[in-house]
Amino acid sequence: MPQIEEAQPKYLQIAHYIRDQILRGDLRPGDEVPSERQLATDWHVSRPTAARSLQALAHQGLVEKRQGSGTYVRNLEVNRRARELYGRARQTGKIYTPGEYAVITSAGWLDAPDHVAEALNVAKGGQAVHRRRVTNNEHGAITLSTSWFAPDVGQRAPRLMDPERIREGTLLYVEKVTGRRGSYAEDRMCARRATEEEVADLALEPGAAVLIVHHVVYDLQDRPLEFAEATYPPGRWIFEKGYPLT
Repeated sequence: MPQIEEAQPKYLQIAHYIRDQILRGDLRPGDEVPSERQLATDWHVSRPTAARSLQALAHQGLVEKRQGSGTYVRNLEVNRRARELYGRARQTGKIYTPGEYAVITSAGWLDAPDHVAEALNVAKGGQAVHRRRVTNNEHGAITLSTSWFAPDVGQRAPRLMDPERIREGTLLYVEKVTGRRGSYAEDRMCARRATEEEVADLALEPGAAVLIVHHVVYDLQDRPLEFAEATYPPGRWIFEKGYPLT
């Protein structure tokens, strides 16, 4: 169990810990979250502090209290960002939650688009290894994403060229075979109209708006390890992030 830090209110630290479990998929819709009594025991806080943490989660729309029963995760259309996916993979060895799966639609060497080459420090016009996937759940396609890797990574990670799924997730596999561990990441987001390819892959209406996320992972030496471009369809733009105002 994580330790309480004095820099942030105790109830928020507890709420953020449970929120992260929900966003990673460790706690799924319908799962019961720990009770006030259990939180007070586990975190060594008072019952009012534990109750306030559950209230914070309810205010964020993540949980609901059922009279005489307990507090449960709500049924949300929440898309997990790379941060939550990687966190889940490192903790469980699986990047997707039950009911989610990815279909690799293409993999191998391609000429890197200019924005990919720039992000990976690859010479303009050079090639890079890509893995393109559509992530689905019981309702259909939920995300389209493509991961790109520089030539030196592709040469040391042959499974990147295999269209079969990598159970532990692409980044953890790359870390294992290259010895380069991801240290931090940067995300850039924008909205635009879906391309014809995105309309087909995500079963969208022509002209639908999509959210685009460019995600770059850097290793401990500040070298780019992975560039990923993800496309989120309308109705699945829900991301949760809490931050101080001071």
